[in-house]
Amino acid sequence: MKKACLFVFLIPLFSFSQTNFEKAEKLFDQEKYALAKPLFENELKDSPNHLKTIEHLGDISIHLNNLDKAISYYRMLIKLKPNDANFYYKYGGALGLKSQAGGKWVAIRLIGDMRDSFEKALSLKPNHLEARWALIEYYLQVPGLFGGSEKKAQNYANQLMILSPVDGYLARGKIDEYFERFKSAEKNYLKAIQIGGIKTTYDRLTALYKVKLLQSEKAIKVIEEHQEKIKS
Repeated sequence: MKKACLFVFLIPLFSFSQTNFEKAEKLFDQEKYALAKPLFENELKDSPNHLKTIEHLGDISIHLNNLDKAISYYRMLIKLKPNDANFYYKYGGALGLKSQAGGKWVAIRLIGDMRDSFEKALSLKPNHLEARWALIEYYLQVPGLFGGSEKKAQNYANQLMILSPVDGYLARGKIDEYFERFKSAEKNYLKAIQIGGIKTTYDRLTALYKVKLLQSEKAIKVIEEHQEKIKS
């Protein structure tokens, strides 16, 4: 009888915990990060190894620009589940943002771990597209003295071409644009539009015309073509 009474007593507590987590997730999905944060923090106190709670807190820290906290949460994730590629990808991404915000010396200290995290993500999940994109950015942005290399960036773009031709052409266009080979970038973006026709492909070409080539009429034409495609 006492056991039965205890079980009945615990049901509302368990239900409250579930509802609290679901409420936090709903706020997160609505991008109300400041409101979701304390709810997830309370959940973490009750369940310190709950992966989804930690991941949400890491993501919220990114959105709220608390990069040190984000790095801490993602580090917790890879310790708790060291075979999850996406956790390494997010950890590397947080390190990348920190290196950008912290200046040259912070970047020098972090870039090795950032690269290693993205490469670890690929070793765990060979078809991880986002990690390849991150490594392309890495090898474009890092000075040659510290390992930056167009050749290595192109290598990952070629890998993307095999896994996802749309991503492959967008990546090649990105590299061409970075090195101011604008005509070649234009051809790659047009090819990406031809193959995929998704919004991102149109956005990349629009930005190239508008920002780099200062051809506003062509930019407007691309926007109109995309709008027509949506209607059809």
